[in-house]
This record gives sequence, structure tokens and C-alpha cells, in this order.
Amino acid sequence: MKIVFLSNYYNHHQAFLSLQLNSMCDDYMFIETGEMLEERKNMGYSLITRPKFVYKDNDFEKNELIKLIVDADVVIIGAAPDYLIKERIKMKKLIFRYSERIFKEKNIDIFRWIKYTVKTFPQRKHNVYYLFSSAYASSDYFKCGVKLAKCYKWGYFPECKNYDIDELISSKTQNSILWCARLIDLKHPEMAISVAKRLKKDGYDFTMNIIGDGELKSYINNEIIKENLKDNVHLLGSMTPENVRKYMEKSEIFLFTSDRHEGWGAVMNESMNSGCAVVASNVVGATPFLLKDNKNGCVFSCMNENELYNKVCMLLNDDDFRKKISKQAYYTISNEWNAKVAAERLIKLSNAILNGEQSPDLFEDGICSKA
Repeated sequence: MKIVFLSNYYNHHQAFLSLQLNSMCDDYMFIETGEMLEERKNMGYSLITRPKFVYKDNDFEKNELIKLIVDADVVIIGAAPDYLIKERIKMKKLIFRYSERIFKEKNIDIFRWIKYTVKTFPQRKHNVYYLFSSAYASSDYFKCGVKLAKCYKWGYFPECKNYDIDELISSKTQNSILWCARLIDLKHPEMAISVAKRLKKDGYDFTMNIIGDGELKSYINNEIIKENLKDNVHLLGSMTPENVRKYMEKSEIFLFTSDRHEGWGAVMNESMNSGCAVVASNVVGATPFLLKDNKNGCVFSCMNENELYNKVCMLLNDDDFRKKISKQAYYTISNEWNAKVAAERLIKLSNAILNGEQSPDLFEDGICSKA
């Protein structure tokens, strides 16, 4: 099988899936169609090793690139100009488009609805399927006329590390809480400060580390000083994905407070894999796919500070419950939601379609099950 993966740029969110696909296919290529933002470079995204199968679109002449895309057995598209796949669509050759949700506001933007309805219309009768890296994407695309039968669960698949999970959990810093994201409005770092303020008021002995940088950094720092939280809350700034993982490995609880503008949220995969008990907003794209409330994580209603605080307290007050949640979180990623499983299932799904099955339903749940 020959697979071509088109996306804006190669980074640690696609690297491990790409390595798995490359090991399982006769021919695999990842082609970058854009440039990495400076902000992402500063976060360490550009430090990742670039294997030989990674190319830039301008490494090829236009017609050469189009032919390469047409000749592949499978094309996966994250981000690419439409002209690159126009010929392949006409030939009804297999394409997977992967996407997060497209309507991130509560009220649908009519112009955005028109854009996606028009964009997807010529693909509906062709061999185009959808891989959704958000539990909410299928309903968004359905509103634009895409058939749900052609939609499958997908995600982002950062590195899945193998641990002695009991040893990892027992080595974590007691009553440690981690929040990690860009310090911007949609991530709601102020909710972490609210939790810390109430924990201190209620007499908890805890440590909270906040990793990230952004426009709200000064505000968060001022809140830490104003609420006299400097002994408990540490604002650590931006750091590389490798260093973030080290903090996850030492933290008992991970807070994920984003609103519905969060497409997927790969930190959820990483923190679960690191044996954290995750407390996540219900509207984060990854939450319904990865978390079962009070089984392998805790889910709170978006922006509900009381519910968030109560979930955190429940984890701090009950060591056995927290350790059970942490262990199940680890197993969810190590056994079910990782790059190896994603590559194996995508190849099986692709083979079924290439052998003439229309909208095959191969998996009951998880990656590549019906969205």
C-alpha cells in the first residue's frame, strides 16, 4: 500500500502515527503544505527529527506532486490546497479528510456553513471519507450535508510511552496538580487559579504547576500574587513537549479547562499516558472519545467552577479512587488510543474500501469506529 499524508507541517502530533504507517506500508510519504508558525517553533515543535519520508510541497514540480497524489492508494488530508486533490476526486480514488470541529461558536456562522457545504458537495458521491479529531465534528459536518456513514473517529496520537504504571503512580508528587496550555482565553487558565484559591482557603496542602505562555501571562501572574498563592502555584512559562511530559509524570492531577474552541487537545492523550487523573471540560474535542467520567478520568461541565472544584477535591480526598482513575487512564492510551492502533485500523479500513466495501463498519468503538 502506498499512502500520502498531506498536512501543514510535521510535528510530534503526527510523527508517531507517521512512523507506524511508514513501518506498515510499502511506501509512505508525509508532505508539508505550509510553514510552521513562529509560536509553535518557540514551543519546541521544530526540534523533532524529520525522517526521510517527510517532504515539503515545493520539493516537487506542481504536476509531479499532483501525479504523486493521484498514484497513491490512499491519501490523507489535514491541510492542502484543493487543486492538489481535484484530479484524484474526479477519479474516485480513496481520500480521507481529517478534521476537528468546524463550528466552534454556539451560533453557526452562515458564511462558514455555506463555505463547508459548497466545499464538501462535490465530494459526497466520490470516494471521500472523514476522520474526525473531535467528538463534535460529525454533527458539524452533518449540518453541511456529509453522510454520517462516511465519518470515523480519529484523533491526535502523540508518543505513547510504556511505564510500570504502579511504580509511576507511586512516584508522583503528593497532591500535585498540573495545568498546561497556551495562556489564552479559550484555554481558561483563570479556572486553575480559581481552583487553587479555593483549595488554599479550604486548607489543602497542594502544589499547582502552570506551564505555558501567552497574552494572559501577566494577568495570571498578578492573580497568583494578589491571592497570595506563590507558595502553592508556580508559573513555569513555555517548555518543550519533552519537558512537559516530565512534569506530567510527576503530577497526580491534570486540569483541562478549555471551552468548545479546543479542537482535540493532545495534552489529554499525553497526561493520561503519564498516569495523571485528568479533570476535563466536557466540550473539549477529545473528551467524549477518551474519557468515561469517574472511570478513567473526571468530566465537568464547561465553565462550571463548582463542578471542577468538586472533582479535584474528590481526587485529592480519595487516594484509592485517584490511583484507579490514573491507572485506567494509562490503559486507555496504551491499549486503545495510540499511533500503533490508529495505523493498524486505518490500513484495515483502507483495504476494506479499496476492496469495494462502501462505508465499512469494522470496529465497535474507538479509533476508526463510526463517528
